[in-house]
Amino acid sequence: MQRRKFLRNAGVGGAAIAASATLAAPAIAQSMPELKWRLTSSFPKSLDTLFGAAEVLTKNIAEATDNKFQIRVFAAGEIVPGLQVADAVQNGTVEMGHTASYYYFGKDPAFAFGTAVPFGLNTRQQNAWLTQGGGEQALNDFYKNYNIFGMAAGNTGAQMGGWFRKEIKSVEDMKGVKMRIGGFAGQVMTKIGVVPQQIAGGDIYPALEKGTLDAAEWVGPYDDQKLGFNKVAPYYYYPGWWEGSATLHLFIGLDKWNALPKSYQAIVRSAAAMTNTWMVTKYDAASPNALRELLAGGTKLQPYPQSVLEACFAASNDVYAETNAKSANFKKIFDGWKNFRRDAVLWSRVAEGGFDNFMARQSAANKL
Repeated sequence: MQRRKFLRNAGVGGAAIAASATLAAPAIAQSMPELKWRLTSSFPKSLDTLFGAAEVLTKNIAEATDNKFQIRVFAAGEIVPGLQVADAVQNGTVEMGHTASYYYFGKDPAFAFGTAVPFGLNTRQQNAWLTQGGGEQALNDFYKNYNIFGMAAGNTGAQMGGWFRKEIKSVEDMKGVKMRIGGFAGQVMTKIGVVPQQIAGGDIYPALEKGTLDAAEWVGPYDDQKLGFNKVAPYYYYPGWWEGSATLHLFIGLDKWNALPKSYQAIVRSAAAMTNTWMVTKYDAASPNALRELLAGGTKLQPYPQSVLEACFAASNDVYAETNAKSANFKKIFDGWKNFRRDAVLWSRVAEGGFDNFMARQSAANKL
């Protein structure tokens, strides 16, 4: 009898559980609305890491929501040009954009902190500033002036210093050079005689080929090889002191972000964080072989002369002072950022820096 009673009660319990599951499913579904958004990228489809990051991000959002939140990705130029992504998000043309914040330096210099500033933070330091040092909050306090909510969704790591038609041996050799470089770094370059030009990635090669540009910077070996810069400019310089790291941002219309269910907000944040890691690891894995192939094809790899780096560092400090005096938004972020940079660099000299320098010496001695 006890056994029959147990089985009978178990059957009732199982039916109750099944019924509760049936009842719960619609409630869960109701809490996850079906959304179809558009995201415009600042990058062409040919750049499978920069453009591909947006595809990785949106794919993960779709999978995490059982395809209830679908975001269609558009390449630069399909909806708006690559350098107008922030405008498209701000005015509601699209709900999302994947871009480099510093492209909009001309609107307000504070936009630069969202990507990189000269002699700034490396990748780990940048991520630490954004997530633990108040950087994301400081940026979003600023972005709200443009109806934008932003979060990191990609990082290139430290970039290269650009392609030049002629060899650079001194600061004098930089004077009069027409170089694709914009924003804050362009202002620094102006101080040492460079003529900066800010143009989208897809327009760089023809400008170099025609001689409209004498030099150009983009990212690093993996993307630069795809864009073919080595065919028209043989000298490849490093480091890209203006981008010790370069964060890509996911821009979302502020009203759209605030209206998202909290569960969707959490999913978007998780997907952006994963994309941030995905991009930098993709570049770290792909760049060594790309650089080997470039060198085998005749590219002349060169470090910037110390005199050029010193001159640019001094010029950067001058531009910082000038910009702080003119822009309250820039200064508000800069003051906290500068303190964070000081401590971050001091710490990195001890552990990471000590280890990296030793391993670099072993590499130079062909011991690895």
